[in-house]
Amino acid sequence: MSFFLVIKAEIVRSMIVMRRYWFRTLTGMVMGYGMLLVLITGFMVSRDEVTKAATSGFGDAEQATKFVLGFIIGMFAFGIVGMFTQGLQGMASTGVLEQLCLSPHGLVTNFLARSTVAAVTSVLSSALMVWLVTVTVGGTLYFDPPAVIALMVLTFINLIGFGFMMGGLVLVFKQVGQIAILIRMGLFALAIYAKDDLLERGWAMAAFVHALPIADASILLKWALISNQGIVGDNYDNYQSVFVHPSMKFLIISCVVWTLLGITLFKSMETWSRSKGTLGGY
Repeated sequence: MSFFLVIKAEIVRSMIVMRRYWFRTLTGMVMGYGMLLVLITGFMVSRDEVTKAATSGFGDAEQATKFVLGFIIGMFAFGIVGMFTQGLQGMASTGVLEQLCLSPHGLVTNFLARSTVAAVTSVLSSALMVWLVTVTVGGTLYFDPPAVIALMVLTFINLIGFGFMMGGLVLVFKQVGQIAILIRMGLFALAIYAKDDLLERGWAMAAFVHALPIADASILLKWALISNQGIVGDNYDNYQSVFVHPSMKFLIISCVVWTLLGITLFKSMETWSRSKGTLGGY
């Protein structure tokens, strides 16, 4: 029950901020749209084709769409994990963390509710941005509600466990900002470049990719949204549901392992920090 009370409070707070600063929200989306187009023009289109692409469309729409989707998934991972690192660090420096510790709901419930509301808000705004950029580059996105919703939930759970683990380190050591940024950048790159080809380069590489958070989630989201779950044209003989994709079982295992590991470590480090009296210190 306490989780839903915090969720309700976070939704109300987010709506008030969005309504009060609507111009900032709108300009932020416009800037994100422009930034994605500039990145695609710079990375996906060769220098000789930049001018042509600006007037007549992009050369490889599917690759451009994959890049856009990977970029947005990477930004999503960057933001969620950032709530547990830079977010906690900022709260500790301003004294907000001490106030949050006095909440009867506990740190885990508070951060779980905050990250859930932030994730839903991010998904809604990012979905609109991805669609706009995809239309601009001439690509196509496919939407299978049960598959996409299930994948988004699993992606969020996959990141939450890893975020809690990083948050636990911040509770104890506080000054882990630079390392946390490097790790978040790694997740960002992983989301962009994760693809089925990596899983075909030997069992060691496959095991390494499966063990990392966001990798399987990114592969499956691209499979469902861009490849339309294997359907080529109207040929449904090639159809392979994302739920029977080889990466699906590894994503579920990754969600369970990272969530249990992350929350356990977070609770242990919170208890240790409270016992030492350093929880609100910076």
